[in-house]
Amino acid sequence: QVQVVQSGGGLARPGGSLRLSCTGSATGVRITTMGWYRRPSGNADDLVATITTTGGTKYAESLKGRFTIFRGSAENTVFLQMNNLKPEDTAVYYCNADYGAGFDVQGRSWGQGTQVTVSP
Repeated sequence: QVQVVQSGGGLARPGGSLRLSCTGSATGVRITTMGWYRRPSGNADDLVATITTTGGTKYAESLKGRFTIFRGSAENTVFLQMNNLKPEDTAVYYCNADYGAGFDVQGRSWGQGTQVTVSP
């Protein structure tokens, strides 16, 4: 029903920037909130940021001011701009999309994950 495809990531130096992209496609349901989580090596998933259909955003407190989530002009496309990267930002980043037939969330689909490595 819903596919999430993400791109971007890679290697950056401390203080550098990267941008992640994510596009959701849905059949028979409507994609609502989209977001990013990350999984540092060996740890649980951490919320990075989410964005609603009306542009409302939510961020992990520690990432405010460095990371920005925003929607693209294409439907169900979101980006994560990551600035002033730090080694502790190293993780696999996952995009997700909530969906449902109406306004209730019925499920969540995840992208394939992309590695972000911040190293001198």
